Amino acid sequence: MGVPKTTARAISQEAFNDLVFENINDLEMDPTEALQDAIQTLTLQGVDLSGIVTSLPGESNPVIECLEKLKQFENEDITLDEIVEVFDKLVELCGGEDGNGNAAIATKNGGVELVCGVFEKIRSSDGSRVVLVSGLNALALLLHDVQSTGTFQNSNGPRIIIGIINDNKQNIDVLNSSFRVVASAATGDEIVKDSFMELKVDELIVEIMSVHKNPGIQSLYDAIRVLLTPDDNRVLASQVYGYARKFAKIGITDALVDSLHTGLSSPDLVSACITLKATAVNDEICKSIAEKGGIDVVLKCIDDSGEQGNTDVAKVCCSLLSKIMSIISVLSLRSPENAARAIEAGAGDLAIQAMQKFPAAHQMQRNSCLMIRNLVARNPENRTILLNNGIEKHIRKAKQTHANCKEAATDALRDLGLDSYNL
Repeated sequence: MGVPKTTARAISQEAFNDLVFENINDLEMDPTEALQDAIQTLTLQGVDLSGIVTSLPGESNPVIECLEKLKQFENEDITLDEIVEVFDKLVELCGGEDGNGNAAIATKNGGVELVCGVFEKIRSSDGSRVVLVSGLNALALLLHDVQSTGTFQNSNGPRIIIGIINDNKQNIDVLNSSFRVVASAATGDEIVKDSFMELKVDELIVEIMSVHKNPGIQSLYDAIRVLLTPDDNRVLASQVYGYARKFAKIGITDALVDSLHTGLSSPDLVSACITLKATAVNDEICKSIAEKGGIDVVLKCIDDSGEQGNTDVAKVCCSLLSKIMSIISVLSLRSPENAARAIEAGAGDLAIQAMQKFPAAHQMQRNSCLMIRNLVARNPENRTILLNNGIEKHIRKAKQTHANCKEAATDALRDLGLDSYNL
């Protein structure tokens, strides 16, 4: 674990309220002035007021009211329909303009524990599925920082969510809301990621993707991407690259490539490309993407997006290809064996196609030049193959067109054995 960051000073709700009342009783301020003075004083002192209810004395807070009603469920003093209303109100409060502030108030006052407690008491009967969807949507908004995700972890949250997914594999609404929680809970929290992986969320995801196709479940793609993103700055060595290999081993790349074959008509195309980029962490995975036809279908999607003017699709597809090229480039550096394998797998053809079809994509052009250099630097036989296939003119065009390609293109031309590489 890394060195803990210095955090702002904290204050309890009780201490905050005492300060406001001191201003009223001892300094004879009116309530509004007393409240504003307390907020300003504590802010100047570097006190973190997130999660603190800063209403005037005697005023009710809608978030706290929702939590009080959830507590009634423990004593069975509230119906399922009323619980749905409470969850929907929390979604409204935590998803609106003051969403982060309200979410902080809810989590500081036991909101995450209360929602998890509700889930543990209800089962997957038809009558409770509406409660599940509403509650899961609320929980996804409450999980907004490492404190809230830590509470989720300590409240048996990962196991509860996996249980809900297992009980509702055919219900798209419940699944969509469940994976939204997985994504929110795992964001920035390596411990939660690990808990989900220990509970075999990867196997569950692949199984569900095989059942729900075209369209798939949008939040599921977000969950995969977050699980495979090293975004917990408290951890020096993330395990997410190992998770990506586990995902790949059980067939996630096949499932993702399958979702691309529908082309631009698929609502999953952008999400699938972004997710596939997150899984492409080594040469074996890149090779499996190519063998499944992933590169060909991505190139076709870029072609089609150009014809239809769909820049969003073009950008994510180009980004995916650049990621694959950069991995091949790194693996081929000072490794004749890997360079030979890459050419056999079609890396040279990929570079030529990419440079020919997308001359304006400067980062892809640069990555292609870097990859070509590494493919030929110690493999003279690869130079002949690439030159015979016409790579030189594409490299020279990239050099002339894009300033950030000039150095990489020059190096590639030199290592291809061309005397005029500096022109």
